[in-house]
Amino acid sequence: MGGLSTIGVSLVSIIIGVPLGLGLALIRWGKVPVASQVVFTYVSILRSCPAVTLILLIFFALPQFGISLSPASAGILALTLSTAAFNCEVWRGGLIAFPRQEYDAALAFGMPRGLRLRNIVLPQVWRSCLPGLVNEMTMLVKSSPAVAVIGMVDITRAAQRVGARTYDPLPPFIFALLLYSVIVYLMIRLQRRLEQPISKPEGVS
Repeated sequence: MGGLSTIGVSLVSIIIGVPLGLGLALIRWGKVPVASQVVFTYVSILRSCPAVTLILLIFFALPQFGISLSPASAGILALTLSTAAFNCEVWRGGLIAFPRQEYDAALAFGMPRGLRLRNIVLPQVWRSCLPGLVNEMTMLVKSSPAVAVIGMVDITRAAQRVGARTYDPLPPFIFALLLYSVIVYLMIRLQRRLEQPISKPEGVS
């Protein structure tokens, strides 16, 4: 049950946080008036806020404004907001490194902005950002035990409960470590699978 909670919360946060981070990075890269400064402030605050503090703030502060969230929803919202800020900087690094002359050349040929981003910018930026994005995903998984402070049972909390029940904490915590290792290993394998079509030399089938 703890494993499913960890995987579920982390997976939903990743699915939302990666494209959200890209959107924020595009705003900063495009130097959109006012919005880019708002994004900068958001990223600066969220990157400095510990996951536990953010989860507690969302879970206990939002009801003061009439918004009550379940522990799972509060955990997903907090981790999504946090990982989106870090993903924004990963994406922005790739966008800054992107050769701007290619974008300008497409602009000179009258290619629409959406097409320029989809066909020219994003394929190359994705290539350079993938390792950083996967690294942030693994950090998110390792931060997910923070949801235990609002009552969710994750892998670590489940191991703690089993250890307290059996009076032998070592086996459940070793098992928890193995579960985290498997999750991170699968992410790294996915990264390598995604990199294969990218790094394969042209003309090799």
